[in-house]
Order: sequence, then C-alpha cells, then structure tokens
Amino acid sequence: MPRGNQHLRFVKLFLPLLLLTASFNGFAQSIPLANAFAHNDYWHKRPLFDALDNGFTHVEADIYLRNGKLIVAHILPMLEKNRTLESLYLAPLMECISGKSMQAARPVAPITLMIDIKSNANKTYAALEVLLNKYRSIISGYENGTYVQRQINVVITGNKPFKMLKAEKNRLAFIDEDLLKTYHDTLAANVYQTASCKYGKILKWSGKGEMPAAQKQRLTAFVNMAHKYGKKVRLWASPEKEVVWTQLLNCGVDLINTDKLEELKGFLLARQGTYANANLP
Repeated sequence: MPRGNQHLRFVKLFLPLLLLTASFNGFAQSIPLANAFAHNDYWHKRPLFDALDNGFTHVEADIYLRNGKLIVAHILPMLEKNRTLESLYLAPLMECISGKSMQAARPVAPITLMIDIKSNANKTYAALEVLLNKYRSIISGYENGTYVQRQINVVITGNKPFKMLKAEKNRLAFIDEDLLKTYHDTLAANVYQTASCKYGKILKWSGKGEMPAAQKQRLTAFVNMAHKYGKKVRLWASPEKEVVWTQLLNCGVDLINTDKLEELKGFLLARQGTYANANLP
C-alpha cells in the first residue's frame, strides 16, 4: 500500500480518538457561583451537567422510593424507572471528581446536592443511606461528633427523617431546616446546613417598586438568625426577576433558587464584576 494511503488511513482511524481526547481534557472551567441554586435540576436537558457548565454549586433532585430504587421525578413516577438518583447524580459526580467524565470538568468547589424526598421519609432515607455509603469517599459527613468536608454535601428537604438522622453518630446527610422555625430549633451545622421556605411566606413583594421596609426587615431578621447558627438561606418559588435577586442578596439570602440557569449565571457574574470594579482604587 502506498505510504500516502497508509497515512490517510491512520488519520481516519485515530482522528476521532484524538478529538475525543482533546474534548475530554479541554473543558472550559466555569467560575463557581456560590449563590446559584438549580431548582428541580433534573428538568434541564442535561441534568447536573447544565448546572455544572454554568458554574452552579447547588443542585436539587426530587426522589421517590419505588421497588427499592430511588427514582428522580417531580410527581409519582410512571415511566421514569431509569432516571435514578445514582445514574443522574451520584455516579456522574464521582466521574467528574475523579476526572474521568466525558461531560464536565472536575468541580473546583464543593457541590451541594439537595435531595427532596417525596415518598415516606424514613423508608426512603434508609435506602438513601445505603446508596450514599457507596459514594462515601466523596460525600461530606458527620463522623463521631466531627464534620468532615469532602467534595459533595448532601442535604435532605421535603419529607425529612428528623429522628433517624439526629440519632446517628455517623452519617452522610444533613437537613434543610424550615426557615420560619429558626427561632425555635437552633441546632448547629452537625444537623442543618441550610434553611429554606417559600418566598410568599415571608415576602409579598412581586418586584414592582421598592421592597416594603417591613418585609425587608422581616426577611433580614430570619436571615440573621439562620446565619447565627451557620445555615445558608434559600427562598423557593421566588419571582424570576433580577430586581428580586438583587434585593434577596442585599438582604443576605445565600442561595438564589432558579430554573433559569444561564440568566442567573449572567446576573451573578455581572454583579461580581460590579463589586470588583467598585473596589478598584
């Protein structure tokens, strides 16, 4: 065979592999956005990866326990048996962290996976514990009275297994507290990492005009109490408007809950740039 044909054959055989290797090693690293929370992340075209590509550090997945599997779905699952918590989130996160993922770069900041339990709290948590232990090398834990930080933080919301989780001396999950109860339940970060509630339970402001002073004061009081005990604050079902996002951050809210990944990314990056420029001499 002529040398030229051999060379052409080599290119045809190995060019796809070279391109794949280049894409594997050449992911653009997104700037981690500490305030970005991907609400119902599994609704996006590429669950987890769309959020990571946009720099989100918090993602949410709703789960049901069905026939021993933890199924990711917003309502009672019928045709989504293959969309499991492990296949959509834990296994891909392990691949990302190990640098083996073909979908996203290795996260440079800890990722919080908030798991909204939709089925029975205790039964679902028992199954969840077994799954989390499979990935314990990358999951932060409470171990014999000490908090151990790893690459993934797991926080449970929805139907919460309070008694089971609080009784454990060693575990890989924490609880999302009801923000309205922060005055009554002041346990430290060994149980709670976040505190959340529906936007409308604290604020009635739609984003038009100025935020009423009384509502701002009420929100700030809840935020300050949560922060006193080391909990990040999130309001869900908030209006998807930049003016609302601005005021929430100004009041100390830590996590902006959104379905609009790219819009929030642009807003937060612009806000970071504004503050950086304001601090220049």
